[in-house]
Amino acid sequence: MKAYCLILFVITIMTDQDFYYTIGKSGKAEFKDRGSKFIGYVCPVSSVDEFKERLNDIKKEHPKATHHCFAYRLGLDGNTFRVSDAGEPSGTAGRPILGQIDSKGLVNVLVVVVRYFGGTLLGVPGLINAYKSAAALALQTTPLVQKPVEKEFVVQFDYTQMNEIMVLVKQYNCRVVRQEMQLFCNMTIAIPRNRVTEVSYKLHELRNVELSPAVV
Repeated sequence: MKAYCLILFVITIMTDQDFYYTIGKSGKAEFKDRGSKFIGYVCPVSSVDEFKERLNDIKKEHPKATHHCFAYRLGLDGNTFRVSDAGEPSGTAGRPILGQIDSKGLVNVLVVVVRYFGGTLLGVPGLINAYKSAAALALQTTPLVQKPVEKEFVVQFDYTQMNEIMVLVKQYNCRVVRQEMQLFCNMTIAIPRNRVTEVSYKLHELRNVELSPAVV
């Protein structure tokens, strides 16, 4: 009896673009205005659960802060986002923070700005400038990263063809996400969308290889 391997090529489609931009690591910066201190944190996040964890961590780090304002944008389509003024006047914190994320065309990014009140009211223009500035400074502390948009396929092949498949995976910059080596091999692999045609053609050239779109 032949053993077969199952490979899953993973993608999340954003638009007709082949790449998207995010951040490579977390960063932190500080902005001061008339006694108030604004500490901006920028974090890479890929889900709402991750956002909640990071926000809770920052709140624990600054339990006595006056405000913990934030904004995030998730997903390659950019449609998942949220802003919070956290008690500041409406529109003075969350939106300016999100504006800095969007000005760089980033997704999967969270920015939290922690405020310690300094005793002097800044007014609406002052608050907007402070939260905008803190977010901008925080984003400047971390490198921007270009990542490929990826797509899902299911590939079935004989175990003896594993080396051939892995050569293609490496050659076309695919990414192994998950691997289960049992009687049947199950691998989750991400392939850049702009290489799908080439990889599909190469896979179809191999004997006894079956390729079909994955159900997401």
